Amino acid sequence: MEDFQALATERSNRDSARIDEMTTDDMLRLINREDQRVALAIAPLIPDIARAVDLIAGRLARGGRLIYCGAGTSGRLGVLDAAECPPTFGVSPELVQGLIAGGREAMFTAREGAEDDAAQAAADLDACSLTAGDVVFGLSASGRTPYVLGALHHARARGAATISLACTPQPAAAPLADISLTVLPGPEVITGSTRMKAGSAEKMILNMISTSVMIKLGKVYGNRMVDVKATNEKLRARAVRIVAEVTGQSAEQSAAALKEADGSAKLAIFLLLSGLPPDAAREKLAAADGRLVQALKDIGQEPVKEA
Repeated sequence: MEDFQALATERSNRDSARIDEMTTDDMLRLINREDQRVALAIAPLIPDIARAVDLIAGRLARGGRLIYCGAGTSGRLGVLDAAECPPTFGVSPELVQGLIAGGREAMFTAREGAEDDAAQAAADLDACSLTAGDVVFGLSASGRTPYVLGALHHARARGAATISLACTPQPAAAPLADISLTVLPGPEVITGSTRMKAGSAEKMILNMISTSVMIKLGKVYGNRMVDVKATNEKLRARAVRIVAEVTGQSAEQSAAALKEADGSAKLAIFLLLSGLPPDAAREKLAAADGRLVQALKDIGQEPVKEA
């Protein structure tokens, strides 16, 4: 019990000791002040976060996968980040995956006891056909969740790369990780409620990592998501707007190019900028590993990226 109480994520925040007596306005201002500490706490980690990005991007470029493992809030954040990669960046759902202690049901209903099952983490990774080319990313605010420790231990035994993210000093997960990320946003407004600042810190870091990885994999052109999956009206309109903004063509011309490109904004842009027929454009893009900048340079054109 003493070890548990010593965790940074379990310490009491003196500034919120009387939060139950505050006005609603003061209560919200306090929470907002505490939230502002999160981004500042992340800043010193940027060199290590950059190492994690480069490790993941390198593994994914060689056919590996990124697999998040966590429990409770941390697990849900990993699943959320994984679920958002296919529609945003046009990647396969297999490329980035999220495992949560307790399985799919735990995404919607708390199953707190599931986090203590280290053996289940190994079984869940085996069910994903874990390979040495993959990256297993353990998420645990306390840095000591058995499910996450079990996942990292099993991943190392299989030769996979490992990364850990925790919100308390000297986390137990650190020795099991090739790269250990420790962010210290301070005690929660509600003692031990790591869905708050710790959860925000984890979410921000996952946003940074997955976005940067996808940029390095050529899924972004300038600052536009050119591999977006146009699966609904809003996203179809976004695809037309992206093509029009990059190429300088009208919405009608951009929509026609998208139709010719089977909905691919990246290919539509390349068609309009290169003047190549669809089959030749597809070949050029494939030869450039889907990187629009490189494909344009290969045909002697400078990339156009005006905002």
